[in-house]
Amino acid sequence: MKVEIYNHIMRRSASRRDVLKGAASLAALSAASGTGLAGLAGPAFAEDDLRAQILQIPGVGKGSPTDADWQKVGELCLGATKASVAEGEFAGVELTFMGLNNQNLHNFLFRGFLKPWEAYTGAKINWIDLAQGDYNARLQQSIATGTVDFDILEMGAPFEGDTAGKGLLDEMPDWVKEQIDMDDLVAYLKPPVGTWDGKTYRVSIDGDCHTFSYRKDYLSDAAISGTTGMTEMPKTWQQVDEWSKKIKGQKDPLTGQDAFGFLDPLKGWGGFGFYFLEDRATAYAKHPDDPAWLFDPDTMKPRVNNPAFVQAIQDVMDLIAAGAYPADQINADPGTTAFQQFLAGTGAGLCWWGDVGSMARTSDTSVVGDVVAFSANPGSDKVYNSKSGEWETPEGGNFAPNLAYLGWGVYVTSRVSGDEKKRKAAWSAAAHLGGKDLSLWTVAYPSGFQPYRQSHFNYDEWEKAGYDRAYIEDYLGSNLDSYNHPNAAIEPRIPGIFQYYSVAEDELAKGYAGQYKSAQETADAIAAAWEKITDQIGRESQIKLYKASLGMT
Repeated sequence: MKVEIYNHIMRRSASRRDVLKGAASLAALSAASGTGLAGLAGPAFAEDDLRAQILQIPGVGKGSPTDADWQKVGELCLGATKASVAEGEFAGVELTFMGLNNQNLHNFLFRGFLKPWEAYTGAKINWIDLAQGDYNARLQQSIATGTVDFDILEMGAPFEGDTAGKGLLDEMPDWVKEQIDMDDLVAYLKPPVGTWDGKTYRVSIDGDCHTFSYRKDYLSDAAISGTTGMTEMPKTWQQVDEWSKKIKGQKDPLTGQDAFGFLDPLKGWGGFGFYFLEDRATAYAKHPDDPAWLFDPDTMKPRVNNPAFVQAIQDVMDLIAAGAYPADQINADPGTTAFQQFLAGTGAGLCWWGDVGSMARTSDTSVVGDVVAFSANPGSDKVYNSKSGEWETPEGGNFAPNLAYLGWGVYVTSRVSGDEKKRKAAWSAAAHLGGKDLSLWTVAYPSGFQPYRQSHFNYDEWEKAGYDRAYIEDYLGSNLDSYNHPNAAIEPRIPGIFQYYSVAEDELAKGYAGQYKSAQETADAIAAAWEKITDQIGRESQIKLYKASLGMT
């Protein structure tokens, strides 16, 4: 979709639900764009008894899923494995799986899904479990030393340059591509994502972008809306920040406790915390006429200290100074903001991955399921043009959803490449976790994963599972609006990306704590550190790979 068409829709305040209601609207937009809207909800898919069955395990509103549920889903989805693997074929094979194990589940689910697979195939899986804050350091150590002590790896696409580019991964066999139905992926997750030098390495298990989750009751509550003047969702960061400052001193409609506005996580999270500054910065920094926003594509000079990023940092500093955050927000990492604050009833809004959308309705710990709503990330009244060095004020504002992390995938390492039996076993396990039917369950229930297949956007399936139609159109629609946005900020897949993000997190923490004199000084410290990383890796090679990741070659 062309930027001007999208902005026209936004200016008319057309709701997502209106856009998705009729085939006529969709056809008109597709014709106008000349490219269509890949991944948007289209005609209803055929009823699938298996998919309907697994979505009733345990059933929306019937409590959080347990290991028994995960095993049951894994067992029901073994059909594809049984078509390509004989019972007991992998007897004696032991595989080591390295992945994430935190409140976002990940390895907990994988264990459950794979127990029936182990029982059928005869293989045994040993687990390396890593907390979110430890994950990047552990993987970076393996990359730096070339010491891979695992056969299967859960990994985000940004690391593909560091791993596939250094020969640490095994190329996906053709039979796996067929088993997982790669054509069903939403457009932005298709190649080059998951590939390197024309070879495919990734079984996608997640689609990632940040979306805006907000409390509707903060807009309808008489006391709060009377003070803030806001009865509709804030659409720009300028509005979000003003809303947050005015909410201070009010009482939360659900809990009766002190009310707070937008929740920025101010503590690092193994590099993942930088994405939350990006949520603000992309609206300021991602110009519709320029695919680059983190670095200059011709020189790899950081843009993180340009006026756009400085504005984003200043926004946060201003909210800290105004006392608009909870008292100990300086020690709140992204996990805390999502699971211990927002879902538990603290705060009016946050930007996060899709976990918040599914968990709001299906987690036992959520209290906001009836009052939460979703949108693509806020935009900005102005956007910085890095080419001209000037701010611009486009009609309707600038919107640039942050497609943060490009989703988790399951990869097989080159450690198994010389052992065909072990190699087939590793890829079979990966394919089971990325199966089309199993994936529907993972995005519908608390998992740490959000929709990433075109077939995930069949609203009828979700409604039959127990979600109400309006809620699911809102939640899924926020993902679609982000995935398909013509000015979306695409994650670069370059070597060292989390070295850049980790050091940025460290410097931001210093800035938020007042150790730097200004937002500019904070940003300059990040930029200086990024320059050193680029020089260490190799500037010319980084330029080439950065341009490739942006589709500029």
